[in-house]
Amino acid sequence: MPRTHRFSILAILLVLCFAFAAVSTGEPESSTTLAAGDGLQWYKGNLHTHSHWSDGDDYLEMIALWYKERDYDFLCFTDHNVLANTERWVEVDKTKGGRTAYDKLKARFPDWIEEREGEGGLEVRLRTFAEVSEKIAEPGKYLLIQGEEISDRFDSHPIHLNASNIQEVIPPIGGDSVLETMQNNVNAVIAQRERTGQPILVHLNHPNFGYAITAEELMRVVGENFFEVYNGHPSVHNSGDHVHASTERIWDVILTWRITELDLPLMYGLAVDDGHEYHNIPSRASEPGRGWVVVLAEELTPDALIDSLEAGRFYASSGVDLKRVSSSPTGLKVEVDAEEGVEYTIDFIGTRRGFDSTSEEKTDDDGNPIRTTRSYSDDVGELLQSTTATSAEYHFTGDELYVRARITSTREHPNPAEPGEFERAWSQPILGPAANRNPKKPTSP
Repeated sequence: MPRTHRFSILAILLVLCFAFAAVSTGEPESSTTLAAGDGLQWYKGNLHTHSHWSDGDDYLEMIALWYKERDYDFLCFTDHNVLANTERWVEVDKTKGGRTAYDKLKARFPDWIEEREGEGGLEVRLRTFAEVSEKIAEPGKYLLIQGEEISDRFDSHPIHLNASNIQEVIPPIGGDSVLETMQNNVNAVIAQRERTGQPILVHLNHPNFGYAITAEELMRVVGENFFEVYNGHPSVHNSGDHVHASTERIWDVILTWRITELDLPLMYGLAVDDGHEYHNIPSRASEPGRGWVVVLAEELTPDALIDSLEAGRFYASSGVDLKRVSSSPTGLKVEVDAEEGVEYTIDFIGTRRGFDSTSEEKTDDDGNPIRTTRSYSDDVGELLQSTTATSAEYHFTGDELYVRARITSTREHPNPAEPGEFERAWSQPILGPAANRNPKKPTSP
């Protein structure tokens, strides 16, 4: 059976229903303020983490403790194409973390380790997600979430998507193009969500890893409404280069075309760690503590967190804390939870009705086409207003399609993914007065 037909028509219909029913359009029909209080609380967490179960260099329990001891509220484990739910023994000296990781584990949990002598030397049993969660998580205080990084590819292009709160492992589905590969894997996640009745959040990882995914491809994936605008791995090219668009540029292209041409929901931006290495911090490796999301929710449960994420009740951060984000039919306001001695620049970014929609294919020095996001006019993702302050408000003029805010501090990131990074935060986009308020459903994904 061709790959495009591996899932039933029912699964495709479920994708469409989820894409339009479960995810907020971002429309500020009435004033909405994201702030702690009245039963709501900000919860800080990371949605992209690797361990010895795939290519990380530490054990689940030690990684869980690293985040817990640094005041994170939740953590999602997302090892490649595997769930930590089976019995697995590994040779200590052949693990990525080797004796360093093992010695730390044994010092912290001397009575917890199960070990034995194997043919190749000392072996240790990897604890399962359920075991680690029972030992380290605390209801209402610290939550561990089971996830998977579905790691696929088309030709030489790596295509990775994270599924948070997944119930059963999903093998990579494949496809006959980059777009089809993304869509097939999203379909599989949503089919499991509908079949199990459990909320599962799917998001596209590091689009610039291997420069595999263009804005023109990602914007068309139905049911995919989240992507990593910031990933803490030093090899994923958040800022792009002189030929390839940055992840923020990709975001603005996607938002503009989803609103004006594709009638699809807004794309929300996440910040994550993508941690693999935990023993020599700080360094230029893929380490924890670089990026996270802060979610406003009623309680610390997967259901409540995913509900808030899908409604856009969160912001992404690499170091800047926000006190409140307010949206209304008149505009967008951001208030920073400021630190003494630090200054902040609040940029409001968006695209206006009547923008120049022309684009050009990018080419190399010999004039050969390059497979990358096309070149668009400065009208797309225009800087609408910039204010140096701890609080700023953007008032709609009437022609905005969407507006989002980026907050940059004067403090350099203490352990950046890229040299010269300053701590930042990103609010989620809201629809402007010129946007189509009643998007029609597409006839097919």
